[in-house]
Parts: sequence; C-alpha cells; structure tokens
Amino acid sequence: MKKVSVFSTLLAALALVGMSFTFPFNSNVEPREVSIEESTITWNAYKVTGSHNGNIQLKSGKLDFDGDKLVGGSFEIDMASITCNDLEGEWNQKLVGHLKSDDFFGVEKHPTAGFVITQVVSRGTPGDYKIVGDLTIKGITKEIKFYAKVTEENGQKVATADIKVDRSDFNVRYGSGSFFDNLGDKTIYDEFDLQVKLVSDNS
Repeated sequence: MKKVSVFSTLLAALALVGMSFTFPFNSNVEPREVSIEESTITWNAYKVTGSHNGNIQLKSGKLDFDGDKLVGGSFEIDMASITCNDLEGEWNQKLVGHLKSDDFFGVEKHPTAGFVITQVVSRGTPGDYKIVGDLTIKGITKEIKFYAKVTEENGQKVATADIKVDRSDFNVRYGSGSFFDNLGDKTIYDEFDLQVKLVSDNS
C-alpha cells in the first residue's frame, strides 16, 4: 500500500506540474509596427584610401514594449534599395552595382537581410539598452551586440543604434585582407557601420 500511495502521490504531483504549463500566459507586451517612411538606415564603409556612405531602406519592422520598456523586436532590410551618397554619375552606378553583385551582397539571390532581437538588457538609465540578436546577411546568421537608445517623440517610440558589422562573418570577401594577401591600398576593411533609426507608428 505504501508503494502505491507514493506512486499515486508522484503521479498527482506530475499532473499538477503538467497543468501548470497549460495556464494562460498573461503578457503586457505591445508590438508596435515600424514606419517604413520615417525610419532610416545609413551605412558607412571604409578602405585604405577613403570611405563611402549611403542609405538602405527598411522593408518591415516592429518594436516590442512592456510599458515603456523595450523587450524585443525585429526588422528586415530591402537590399536592392542600397544607394551611395558620396559619388555621382557613372562612378555611383558602378559602386552600387558592385555592392549588389555576388562580390558583395548578392542581392539577386539574397534580396533581404534581417535582424531579430534575442535579448534586451537595461543599462540602468531609462531608454538605454544593450541589445543582443541575430543578424542575417546572404543567408548567414550571426549573433551581434550593440547599444541602443529609445526615446518618445510625438507619441512615437524612436529607437536609434550604431551597429558595427564584420562583413567577413557573412562571406562578403571582396577586397578583404582576411581572405586575400598583398591587396595593398586596394584593401577594403571588413567592418562597416550601420546607423539605424526605427520610428514606430502611432499606437
């Protein structure tokens, strides 16, 4: 009888544990869609002899909030929209075409890039966060970390961040000293910068 009683008690306990996982999860998370028109992404890339910069358009995005606290989010980039701001005419077209080619981002095969937040850590000051997430470029996903700031403007949540990306992590090899020797002044540095500003739609 004692063994049966213990076994029955164990089954009852397991049943209660199982039931606890079926309770509805009360979440206060509010997803806010990102305004494609008001949000901006600027890129800066560097080489031995100088640098280039331009813009690239957001395709979609959202920011998740619990009250005033950022708790998650994601965005998708339209890689075909890449532009160059510091060159004109033929040189501009050549650079943009090269960036879209398989030497760099292979836009025909990989028309979008994306980022998904996996962890948000408060830095102790309201609106200041450390962000951890998965960045996908050319079908390759890598974890990256950066700091972000969230403010409120006219009822909209605005998230800004400076993100440093190592292109060699995503098989973008052209002109990289990490893959090719003796490039000299033709070397293009692996790291490039993204300045991201995500503006939420009014809730």
